[in-house]
Amino acid sequence: MEFFLQTPAWAAVQRSLGRRVHEQSGPGWSFLAIEEKNPAGKVIYAPYGPVAESVEAFDAATAALVRLAKDQHAVFVRMEPAAAGFTASDADALLRARGLQPAPVNQQPELSWIVDLEGDFKDVLAGMKPTNRNLYRNIHKKGVTFRASQDPADISVLLHFLHLTAARNGFKPQSDEYLTQVAASLLPNGAGTLFIAELEGEPIAAAFAYDSADTRVYAHAALDDTHRKLSAGIPLLVTLMADAKEKGLKHVDLWGVAPEDQPDHKWAGFTAFKKSFGGREVSYPGTWDLPVNKLRYGAYQLARKLRDKLR
Repeated sequence: MEFFLQTPAWAAVQRSLGRRVHEQSGPGWSFLAIEEKNPAGKVIYAPYGPVAESVEAFDAATAALVRLAKDQHAVFVRMEPAAAGFTASDADALLRARGLQPAPVNQQPELSWIVDLEGDFKDVLAGMKPTNRNLYRNIHKKGVTFRASQDPADISVLLHFLHLTAARNGFKPQSDEYLTQVAASLLPNGAGTLFIAELEGEPIAAAFAYDSADTRVYAHAALDDTHRKLSAGIPLLVTLMADAKEKGLKHVDLWGVAPEDQPDHKWAGFTAFKKSFGGREVSYPGTWDLPVNKLRYGAYQLARKLRDKLR
């Protein structure tokens, strides 16, 4: 499964946002790394990277990341080796043995929910809850239609619904400027698609998906609460999956889910929704830091701990 955050399309997004991106590769490994800043100083961050075919290749990628960090005067390397030649269960001991330590918080989800698209799409539908299948098959009877768009101007539909959802649920969405730039970068070249549900021609829900070579990521979605009883978000997501299948993609990544043993987790509601489409949970090693300037990194960690105690 190819991680979208390690693709040239994501590198183009980051560059369009004014960020400096580094892409390197060698025998059996590659990485996309972004220069970021935090209180410690400059950081070299590889989201869901590096990618490696074996532990030996991972070691080579890590050495290249360290060289890059030194060349760019970064304080540490931050990585999420989700596909690096070892399993999530082996990651803790393997990474600690190489001088890495868990980051204060995970930058990307440590658990994700994957729906596999191999076989007939009827089999994908069979893995969903009956309600989801029935809505997908019958919602057109209520005047709801769906369309896919590569027009960056259509991001305004999703932004409107995100504003409504944020006001209703009390959270802060990503900025309009950020999502508008992501859409401008991804949509024209087919690396992203907007899916819009409409009731008699008026938008009532929208979802923004990103595509790698074999995986579609369900990245952003929101709906108009006025028409909540129609549950248009469910057949909209099934439509997104059916379109991915038609394009030859093998997986749909529904992104982060809550651990099963944490029913009060802030993602519990989203998790139940995602699991209703069938699929499987995938565990990743999480976010890890490799200090390059150990003195400054140690001071950064100490300052964080002191701040947390004072809260």
